[in-house]
Amino acid sequence: MSSGLLRLGLQLCPARRVSCHGAWRKHYSAQSGALEKAIAAFRSVSGDDGVSTGSAVREQHGRDESVHRCRPPDAVVFPRCVEEVSALAKICHQHRLPIIPFGTGTGLEGGVGAVKGGVCFSLRKMDQVLDLHPEDFDVTVEPGVTRKALNAYLRDTGLWFPVDPGADASLCGMAATSASGTNAVRYGTMRENVLNLEVVLADGKIIHTAGKGRRPRKTAAGYNLTNLFVGSEGTLGILTKTTLRLYGIPESMVSAVCSFPSVQAAVDSTVQVLQSGVPIARIEFLDDVMIGACNHFNSLSYPVLPTLFLEFHGSSRSLEEQVNVTEEITRENGGSDFAWAEDEETRSRLWKARHDAWYAALALRPGCKAYATDVCVPISRLPQVIVETKEDLIRNNLIGPIAGHVGDGNFHCIMVLNPDDPDEVQRVHEFTDRLARRALSVDGTCTGEHGVGLGKRNLLQEELCPHTMEVMQGIKATLDPNNIMNPGKIL
Repeated sequence: MSSGLLRLGLQLCPARRVSCHGAWRKHYSAQSGALEKAIAAFRSVSGDDGVSTGSAVREQHGRDESVHRCRPPDAVVFPRCVEEVSALAKICHQHRLPIIPFGTGTGLEGGVGAVKGGVCFSLRKMDQVLDLHPEDFDVTVEPGVTRKALNAYLRDTGLWFPVDPGADASLCGMAATSASGTNAVRYGTMRENVLNLEVVLADGKIIHTAGKGRRPRKTAAGYNLTNLFVGSEGTLGILTKTTLRLYGIPESMVSAVCSFPSVQAAVDSTVQVLQSGVPIARIEFLDDVMIGACNHFNSLSYPVLPTLFLEFHGSSRSLEEQVNVTEEITRENGGSDFAWAEDEETRSRLWKARHDAWYAALALRPGCKAYATDVCVPISRLPQVIVETKEDLIRNNLIGPIAGHVGDGNFHCIMVLNPDDPDEVQRVHEFTDRLARRALSVDGTCTGEHGVGLGKRNLLQEELCPHTMEVMQGIKATLDPNNIMNPGKIL
């Protein structure tokens, strides 16, 4: 299967073990003996309170926000510093125990599932902001620091970190999945905003991808190892520090909501605004189904029509010009008058509605499950792809409200379905395959920001040529010859 949807509500991993039961039992027996020895060694490194084999703790650390459900890890460790991470990794390497890094568990592609058992490295105790250089616009943080915690720390400095995937994810986790979000059209994704990484490799070695303590704004010094680890999803090493770009808080921010008579009109406006050179900070699209769900979930009263949520950053003078150009474009496409939000409280309420889209979609069918698609296409092809996708949903009687960061060509269908209805599950699976291939056919990608994880491994092979996959597999084999770093993900 090229997606995880037929796994929805099913215990795929146990089923996979049944198919090779004898081999698995032999492997698991050997791993159990190694685990028993390793746990004693873990306790000598992290103490009794730094190691857990309790079922509740293990279950909590074996799942994220995705539809994928696999067996939990065999143990969870809670290192307090990079030296402990290194020592614990050496023990796992010695006993060939899988290592699964865990941040906040907000991923959407099953990246933290322990598909081969092993040890979860929960990094929440490493939660310090280590080095802030306001004059250089950069900061270094440990993996337990979330984006909201960092911005709270920066509150009085006049700086902020703008990459915003919606969830309050850990910053190293965001780097591991190459996350982006609503501000990417103006400020870029994690890939553009990570300057350096401290990484613990599978054998416990500690490296710094751009040199220890170095934080230049650009470099031409050798291979770009930083970007190699951004998006690696824990399969190459454990990210234990990240150095990030910061930005000055804009003098002014204003947000607006604008409704349109059709999906085509809304998305055409998006493309034209970008082509006009307006440095818009956020431009988000919600279709009529998603708007209706948000209205119900958040007690709002927006017209139930295709809608753009926009935000402008800059000086008062520059904002006036940005707004005027954007308003003219939206009017030409049949857009309604802007509903403005200028003060921070109103803007926060407006964007909370957008960030709650996942939960609003789920509320359409209580008791059902949700799966978010994640295609990204060139901006010029966006109107065509969204319109075709909307028609596909209607034609196949599927509930999949659309919400997306259309400013960079990335959008999501939040598929809400009954996992106990095989026919519906099959139809959703076939739809997600068609959508991914629709994106690939116009030179797009099967994942703009959620990552590959468990569900998109086959699609990744379709997206990349066999020789490129061989290079990726070679890199994995070089850095992790025993395949203990988050095995079963990406490749």
